[in-house]
Order: sequence, then C-alpha cells, then structure tokens
Amino acid sequence: MHKTIRHTSVFVLLLVLALLVRATWVQFHDSKALADDKLNRRNAIEQYAYPLGDIIVAGDAVTGSKRTKGGDLAYKRTYKDGPLYSAVTGYSSQVYGATQLEGIYKDLLDGTDNRLKNPLDTLTDKRADPGEVLTTIDPAVQKAAYKALGDKKGAAVAIDPKTGKILGMVSTPSYDPSKISGLTDGDAWKALTSDEDKPMVNRAMRQPLPPGSTFKLVVAAAALEDGLYGSVDEKTVSPNPYTLPGTRTVLKNESSSAPCENATIRTALQYSCNNVFAKMAVDLGQDKVKSQAEKFGFNADKLDVPVRASKSAYPSDMDKAQTALTGIGQFDVTATPLQMAMVSAAIANGGELASPHMVSKVTDSDGNVLQDYDGDGAERVVSSSTAEGLQSAMETVVSKGTGTNAQISGATVGGKTGTAQHGENNSKTPYAWFTSYAKGGDGKEVAVAVIVESSDAARSEVSGNGLAAPIASAMMRAALR
Repeated sequence: MHKTIRHTSVFVLLLVLALLVRATWVQFHDSKALADDKLNRRNAIEQYAYPLGDIIVAGDAVTGSKRTKGGDLAYKRTYKDGPLYSAVTGYSSQVYGATQLEGIYKDLLDGTDNRLKNPLDTLTDKRADPGEVLTTIDPAVQKAAYKALGDKKGAAVAIDPKTGKILGMVSTPSYDPSKISGLTDGDAWKALTSDEDKPMVNRAMRQPLPPGSTFKLVVAAAALEDGLYGSVDEKTVSPNPYTLPGTRTVLKNESSSAPCENATIRTALQYSCNNVFAKMAVDLGQDKVKSQAEKFGFNADKLDVPVRASKSAYPSDMDKAQTALTGIGQFDVTATPLQMAMVSAAIANGGELASPHMVSKVTDSDGNVLQDYDGDGAERVVSSSTAEGLQSAMETVVSKGTGTNAQISGATVGGKTGTAQHGENNSKTPYAWFTSYAKGGDGKEVAVAVIVESSDAARSEVSGNGLAAPIASAMMRAALR
C-alpha cells in the first residue's frame, strides 16, 4: 500500500515538474513568438488602443485616426486624399495588416518602437506617444501625376537627381485605404483583391515590365563608357535593315524613312532607331551591357526606398539574337518606373546616382529626429563626359525628336520615349514609356519616368510621346514651379 502511494506521489511530482518546465519554457522562450503571432488578438487591441502617429507630406498629415463605436479596438486609421497617396502610405487595417510606409513604420506609428521610450517608460513598460514619418513627397508633383494619369492604367515616379528624394509616386487605378481600415470592410477588401486591374499593386515600384526603347539610354551609356564610340556624334556601324544574328528575322524601325543607317547615337535616340541599338548590344556583348545596367540598379535584390522595390532585370546566358533584342529593351529585360527614373536621374546628375528615398526622417512626438535619410551620398555610374553627351542627345529627342510633347517653356528638358511590346507576337496593346529630366533656370531639377499600360487610346495612337510624355511634362512643370 505504502509502495503504491509512494509511486503515485512520485508520478504526480513529475507531472508538476513537467508543467513547471513547460510554463517556464513558454514564458521565457516562446513568449515573444506568441506575442508576435498575427493571430494574437492582443496585438491588434494594443495597436489600435490609441490614435496612431502620422505620415507627413510637406508639413501636413495625410493620415489620421478615428474613434470607433463599440468593439475592443478603440481607433482605426483614416486617410486624407487616400487614393492620391496610397502608393506612398499603403494601408493600415485592423483586419488585414499594414503595407508600404504603414507597415515598415508600424512600431513607430503605434508607439511601441523602443526609440520612443524614455528611461521611465522602459522601467514601467509604458507605451510611448507615437512618432511621425516625414516623407519627401511634393504634393504639387503628386497631384500633377495623379491628375495626368487619370483613368489610365499606369504609374509615374519623380526624383530629385541631386538628392535622390522621391518627389512623386503614383499608381493607377488607385484605391482609398480608408475603405479597408476597419473591422467590417470585408466586402471592400474582396472587391479590391478580385479587381483584375489590381488597384492595390504599386505599379511604380512593384511591377517590372519591358522598358522598350527607354532602355536604349543604358545601351548608349555602355557604348560610350566602353569606348565603342567616342561621342554621341560619332557615326555607328549599323546596317539598316538589320537582321538578328543567326536568324532571318529583320528588325524594323518605327519609321522606314528615318535616317537610321549608321546613325550617330544622337540621331539614333532622336528617331529611336532599333537597328542601331540592337547591333550596339551585340557589338558590346551581353556582359558589358549587363554590367552597365547593374550600375544603374538593374538586378539589385534589395532596393529599399525604404519600401522594397521589385527587381528590375537584365538577363544572362543569351544568344546574339536575344542580346540584340535586349538592346531595344525587349526579350527578358524588365524595369519599374522607379528604375527608369533612376537612369534619367543619374544622367541628369552628371553620372552620379543619388540613393532614391521617399522618407526624409522619422521623429518622436516632440519632433526629435530618430533617423535621418537625407544625404546618404551618391554613386558614380557613368563618367561626367558620358552623362554630358547623353544629356545633349536626350535634349535633341525632346527638341526635335520623338519626345516633343515633353517640352517646357523656359526649362531644359531631355527625354527618351519607349513603346514596349506586350503579349505573344505583340498581340496586346503595347506599353507606352517616357523617361526624362528637366532643369529650371533657378537650379531646380527633376527626373521622371512614366508608364501607361493601357488607356482608351486606339492601338495606332499608343506611343511614349503621345501618352506618357504629357504626363511626365505635367510632373516636371510642377516640380520646377
């Protein structure tokens, strides 16, 4: 009898010890994982217990917080001009999480960032007042882009070439983040996520597409840097028509009457001569073109502004015919509008690429700077002489070439059009591209890239100059005002 009681007591003791060990393990090892679990309701209750900090554009908040009625989540996120700024702010939803700046700075905006706490807050574990995110966005540029894009499907980015500040970032069609910020917005969420036009995708930096003839700037830069040609006014060796190496496929130019045979880089950019840049890519070889593309930012796995952009790609392991097609921004070349704006920005800035960013600084509730993103420096991607030559050629494109719709009175404007094939055998409406820069008399500068994926224009009217250049012009005028 005593033996049975003794065995039972030992077993019960072992069970108690096991429970103590498990409780200790959960408390000290699994506690953070449990606390961070997205299904942990306490996280949402804590995040929305108080008004959130704000995202600031030119000194004004474009976000806010609203008291809710009933439920255990006291506040929900609101947005001022939500569709205008959604490509910048993203959304903060009580149900669906947060994206873009809302997601990256969630802890700062809800007051749980340790940088916000003073020593007393740390000791008492008191929640600090939330901080703020100050963006680099210029509201005039943002509004100009949004208005000019209108009901077209596309995107636009504007960058200050000297500083890398992103002055505007718009993606259309857009959406209102306020419509999905609460607990009962399931219908709105379903409508947005099932929309075939994908309004919640930030096309400006998250949807790489063939850049078409805008990529000819990269090929021209590679040729000048390599010494294949000594200047933009030296005649190239470029037969017209040009047959893709190893094939019977003849590469056509947009205009059969354009003076593209053995054209200079200036003339080839002016008339967007496919034969010149396809032959140039083959003469350089894919490795040299790829190296130059990567200096501009292609193939970068991490391009954070601070939101991470999708990779713009220049391919490898191609034959000569495929390499030729990359010379005109086709085959497997892809780029975001952000990437093509970076190309124009580097050329406009004398060959130096300033780090692109759309957050200037983050602060605590008293305005004390916690992190400053301005002045991160610049990296040289082409020589000053190459940049100077390309600027001159791009200005010819706008003054009397394929980009005349980008002209701005009183400003120096350079640009490059692009019309990229879409669908098998170009069966779908092509993409219309334009990338450019403008310099005002007062020292102001801006670089822009625009893509129009689709519009109500007839297929025969789709071109970079016809659709994308007017949008770029509106943004550049706003930036130079």
